Amino acid sequence: MKVHYDEEVDALYIKLGDQEPDGVIEITEGVNIDTTADGKLIGIEILKASKKINIDTILSYTLELDQGILRRNIAEQSP
Repeated sequence: MKVHYDEEVDALYIKLGDQEPDGVIEITEGVNIDTTADGKLIGIEILKASKKINIDTILSYTLELDQGILRRNIAEQSP
């Protein structure tokens, strides 16, 4: 996932995948979801973003991992 904020136009884009979008779904004014032909979500665009969300919060995030899943994956890869 990548997050890009363009301060000049006050637009935030959250990129969820590497595929090119085939379509756009507007879920509310200024909030668009990019999708593939088979319905996968590729990105989220938020226009006038600073009026809709706290930009500082979205640009500084914490990633939480399920430690059980992480340990299991490491154990499966060990000889």
